[in-house]
Amino acid sequence: MVSPLTTTGGVSEFSVDTSFDGAGTHSEIVVMDHNDIISTLQSEHLLRRLAKGFVAGAVVIREGGAHRFLRHAWRFGLFFLFPFLFILIGMLVAGGIALLPAMLAASAWWYGLSLPLGLLFFFKLFLPMSDRFHVLHLFADWRMAVAVAHDNAQISQWIDQRAAQVIAKLVTDKSDELLVTSHSMGASLAISVMARVLELRPDLFSSRKLVFVTLGGAALQCGLLSSAKTLRARVGHLARHPATHWTDIQCLTDPIHLYKCDTVELSGHADAPRPTILTIRFKHSLSEDRYRKNKRNLLRMHRQYVLGPDKRSDFDFTMLTAGPFAWSASHAQPADVPIAA
Repeated sequence: MVSPLTTTGGVSEFSVDTSFDGAGTHSEIVVMDHNDIISTLQSEHLLRRLAKGFVAGAVVIREGGAHRFLRHAWRFGLFFLFPFLFILIGMLVAGGIALLPAMLAASAWWYGLSLPLGLLFFFKLFLPMSDRFHVLHLFADWRMAVAVAHDNAQISQWIDQRAAQVIAKLVTDKSDELLVTSHSMGASLAISVMARVLELRPDLFSSRKLVFVTLGGAALQCGLLSSAKTLRARVGHLARHPATHWTDIQCLTDPIHLYKCDTVELSGHADAPRPTILTIRFKHSLSEDRYRKNKRNLLRMHRQYVLGPDKRSDFDFTMLTAGPFAWSASHAQPADVPIAA
C-alpha cells in the first residue's frame, strides 16, 4: 500500500507498506533531489550557458579531472568530452558558412547573406538538434560538478539543509535501518549529506544500520577534481563509520559512470572499508525488444537503474527501496525502514 505524496521544504515523502509470507515492512520514502539547482543553471541566457559551460569544462581539464577520467574509465572520459566537442563542431560549421565569401574569394557583399546563414544554422538548426543528445543539460551538469568540487555556497547550503532534515527525521524515527540510494552525480550530494549527518549526530547510528547504495554512481565526476578536498574527506568519513554498509551498483552497458572504479580508494582512502561493487546487466531485466531499442541511447540506459524492469532479475530498484525485506550486506530480513532516495 502506497500513501499520497506530500512535499514540504523541498522534500517529498510517502510511505510504502509491503508484506510477504506473514512478514511486513513499513518504509518511509524521503526524496531529496537537486533539480532546482540544475533548473537554475539552465534558466540563464543561452550564450551565458554556453560560455559558463566551456569555462566549467576548462576547469575540469585544468584540475586534472579529464586526465583521471580517461585513465581510470576511458568511456566516462569520452562522455566528458562529448558535449564540448559537439558544440565546437557546430561552431566550426557555422563559422565556415559565415566565412564562405572569403574561402571562395567572393565579393564582401556576400557576407550580408553568409553571416545570417551561419547564425541561423547554429541557433535554429544545430542547437535544437543538440537537444536530442541533452547537450545543454550536460553543460549544466558539468557546471554543477565544478560547483560541488569547489564547495559552492549554494551547494553547501543545500547539503546543510538536507542534513538537518535527515537528522530531524531520524530523531523521531524508531527504525533499525536507514537506506540511502543515489543515482549518477547525486552520489556526490548523498555522500556529502550523510557524512554531514554522521559528523553532527553519530549517536543516531549507535543501534541503526546505514545502508548506502549508489546506482551508476558518479561521485568521482566531482571527486577526481583536485579542488574536491571536502568531498573526498567526506567519502572517507562515510566509509569508515562502523554503521555504514556501502554497495555500489554498476553496469557495463552504462558508460556514464566510472565502471569498476572504487570511489573510496580513488578518493585517497585505500585503508578504509571499500564499497561492495555489484555489477548488473540491464538485458537481464528488460525485454529483448526494449533492450534492443534503448541500448544505444546512453542517457536512457543510464537512467535504467531507477526505472521499472520488464521481467524478474537480480536487481529491481522498487524492491530495493520498498520491498518486504531490508537490504543488508549479508542477509535480508523484515524491518521498519525509512528510505532517503
